Amino acid sequence: MRITDARQFGRVAVVMGGSSAERDVSLDSGRNVLAALKARGVDAHGIDGIPALLDALRAGHFARVFNILHGRGGEDGVLQGALQSLGVPVTGSGVLGSALSMDKIRTKQVWQAIGLPTPRYVRHRIGDDVGVAIASLGLPVVVKPSHEGSSVGITRVRSLGDLPAAVELAARYDGELVVEQMIEGEEYTVGILQGRALPSIRIVPAGEFYDYHAKYVAEDTKYICPGLDENGEQEIRRKGVRS
Repeated sequence: MRITDARQFGRVAVVMGGSSAERDVSLDSGRNVLAALKARGVDAHGIDGIPALLDALRAGHFARVFNILHGRGGEDGVLQGALQSLGVPVTGSGVLGSALSMDKIRTKQVWQAIGLPTPRYVRHRIGDDVGVAIASLGLPVVVKPSHEGSSVGITRVRSLGDLPAAVELAARYDGELVVEQMIEGEEYTVGILQGRALPSIRIVPAGEFYDYHAKYVAEDTKYICPGLDENGEQEIRRKGVRS
């Protein structure tokens, strides 16, 4: 269904904030989305967090939801499942896609199962000997929490001396850790909209890598679209749709 009259959307809840490690950036994103929707004549209203949203929906205050929650709860299938059970339309991916994509280990398992290339990795549980992972992968590696987004808790490790601090940082967050082979090179992202791959974007941070600061604070990160030549675009979009 294509809507051309903003009034047809009804009252729209823009859910933001929440309680994840990415609350601050979610609030910032939410304010921008809210302003953009209102500028287009949509009857949009901000709601902070899932409990407040569900209360408002059960009271019949909103017809649909624009989800701009970041991180756990908002991107991992929890909110998507709740809204699906209530029959409320929501932006973004569905329950399964959201749950898998916010779990780095299971995402990599799916990629491996369908033959997509992905860096080698080791699942690391708190208390395990991280030396086993290093012996398997070698250096350099990336240490990250398995259930967080926006590069939260991530460290690039080039020497054994940096390893304890990297594990300590990632372990501040729930779930297992991922110790992953570091692949150095250019970074690209491809959006998938209704099964169709959009043009790639080459991401060029000013710092060492595309970390939380480069994503949400720095003003010198470059985004180049399309990011590749014609042949490269076809290949990266094909892999994007397969994933």
